[in-house]
Amino acid sequence: MFQATALNLRNARIQSLARILLLLVTGILITPVLVILGMLVVKGAPAVSWEFLTADPVNGMTAGGIFPALVGTIWLVAVALAISVPIGVSAAVYLSEYARDNWLTRAINLAIINLAGVPSIVHALFGVGAFVLFFRFGTSILAASCTLAVMTLPVVIVASKESLQAVPRAFREACWNMGATRWQTIRRVVLPNSISGILTGVILEVSRTTGETAPIMFTGAAFFLPFLPQSVFDQTMAMSLHLFVVATQVPNVPEHLPFGVALVLVAMVLTMNAASIAFRMVLRGRKKW
Repeated sequence: MFQATALNLRNARIQSLARILLLLVTGILITPVLVILGMLVVKGAPAVSWEFLTADPVNGMTAGGIFPALVGTIWLVAVALAISVPIGVSAAVYLSEYARDNWLTRAINLAIINLAGVPSIVHALFGVGAFVLFFRFGTSILAASCTLAVMTLPVVIVASKESLQAVPRAFREACWNMGATRWQTIRRVVLPNSISGILTGVILEVSRTTGETAPIMFTGAAFFLPFLPQSVFDQTMAMSLHLFVVATQVPNVPEHLPFGVALVLVAMVLTMNAASIAFRMVLRGRKKW
């Protein structure tokens, strides 16, 4: 019968201690999230109803619902995704499959990393100068979404690049040996097997664009606009800005109203992320490796 030595017992104790420490760290990270969610549910649930979700704000935004802000947020996120995902994935394909390892490629990768660290207020000022004034989009959904797209491009590029590079090189070599071109290999083999990782970047982008306030405050979001946008050249209300306004700028707001807006905003992000994760799991199950 195997007899544990002193070294085995010592390693087992170290393993147990490491497991306990990591569990404590995980609990420390999760606890604030649970506390915040619990507070939002307790204080915000009384405000949430079908009328709250489908009505316009009234009485100086001290009553009514959030429907224009809800629809406007969907507009902003959808247009930002439509702009950033094709550009980000294309850039990742070039950097991963075509670009050589030289000073230019390293400079591009450094620029992407630096772009990810730029504060959102700086992106907002860039959006005003580039999209509102230079391209003459005006304060509109298009200008705000372009600003959000620029801000989240590094997330999409990095996640897509890592996913593309995770596809085994043997897949590419097998296609090349069969006479396929580089683009045929990318389109038929590499991209389908990396789509789940690309969706990870999309999920992160959805979370960030939904909650950003500064980039849209100066480029397309309106303080109060009780009607729905008809095109990307219209202004719109947004959930994040609406939350800021009712929590800090509007007097005599019922206490439960800002918490209700925050609860719906968090639920909206979680719903979008859950749908994306479910789609990613379906695609991951179709991988060939």
